[in-house]
Amino acid sequence: MTYLFTSESVSEGHPDKIADQISDALLDNFLAFDPDSKVACETLVTTGQVVLAGEVKSDTYLDVQHITRDVINKIGYTKGEYQFSGDSCGIISLIHEQSKDINQGVDRGSKEEQGAGDQGMMFGYATKETENYMPLALDISHKILQVLANFRREGTRIGYLRPDAKAQVTIEYSDENVPQRIDTIVISTQHDEFDSDESMLAKIKEDVLTILIPEVKKLLPQNIQSLFNDQINYHINPTGKFVIGGPHGDSGLTGRKIIVDTYGGKGAHGGGAFSGKDPSKVDRSAAYAARHIAKNLVAAGVADEILVQVSYAIGVVEPTSIFVDTYGTSNVAMTDGEIAKKAGKLFDMRPFAIEERLKLRNPIYLETAAYGHMGKQPSVVNKVFESPYNGKIEKEVELFTWEKLDMVEAVKSEFGL
Repeated sequence: MTYLFTSESVSEGHPDKIADQISDALLDNFLAFDPDSKVACETLVTTGQVVLAGEVKSDTYLDVQHITRDVINKIGYTKGEYQFSGDSCGIISLIHEQSKDINQGVDRGSKEEQGAGDQGMMFGYATKETENYMPLALDISHKILQVLANFRREGTRIGYLRPDAKAQVTIEYSDENVPQRIDTIVISTQHDEFDSDESMLAKIKEDVLTILIPEVKKLLPQNIQSLFNDQINYHINPTGKFVIGGPHGDSGLTGRKIIVDTYGGKGAHGGGAFSGKDPSKVDRSAAYAARHIAKNLVAAGVADEILVQVSYAIGVVEPTSIFVDTYGTSNVAMTDGEIAKKAGKLFDMRPFAIEERLKLRNPIYLETAAYGHMGKQPSVVNKVFESPYNGKIEKEVELFTWEKLDMVEAVKSEFGL
């Protein structure tokens, strides 16, 4: 008996994603001018307003208003008719100094003995069903919205698009958990006013089917392209008119899209958000490290699908547990518990070791804040940061280090593969 599985994504103009991007832009600027900054920054966006809140311990000072406006404008909220614009929105900053009670458990005399910034459990997941070891429904959902955003910025082929959008993809799987076909695609995109609702819906549906979907298919390997067929159920702007959107249509908060940020509902999630948190917060850094483990184990052939859980106690250096679930897909003569022990031996999961291994004390986080923190291509880029208080700084940084397959040979050696 086949079964259906669904994942969704949201665009960079979705209210919650605006909040995530602002929080991570502030984090990047703190880390650029003071790599030892401790940051936990939350953002609220609503009609014409942004509220910044959180705790920071840093030797630098930022023009948070300028950074916030720059992020909003780059996303595409530049017109007064959106009721939310980077040039005109009000910005309230309620950021204050980090609690010394928290800080005393994290900072130690030796950085190697740095304790976890909080308790909790974090998960990493990887599967062989896509080239980037991500769940297929989420991967396609992300790509739909990335292509849609490219069309919006280009402004020629589809000229009426506004920044807010969502996509959802349902895949039919066989009993052997192999994707068989795409069953349903849901796309809701904000748009300019049309002369009539009927012409609007007809035009948007035509452009999605004849322009957007063909461009998305080009990004996918042939075996995935074959899952598209004439039987797909499309729901395109199913509520009808979608002119009012973004923070004017719905408020947005940092950390409210944690499933979009990770694996689209596959695997598991520990509940902690990522954006706005420096890497001493294991909610973020250990989730990246767990993805690094899972991806390298799957790529090395240990199993076809792997979930990794790690847990911590606040202020304690060593993780309290490491767990592995291979969902019965293991290719080695070991129990999942034995695999977990070997993984713990190969990958140092102390908080400072994770920061060092994945180069997390760099300003690399704005790029994570839309279209998923996992599954993207590692790259080296130059980033420039300017501040009226600190001057200008240019840094070469490596993005998405947790996506590198740099431990495959070590894993193969350890597991005898």
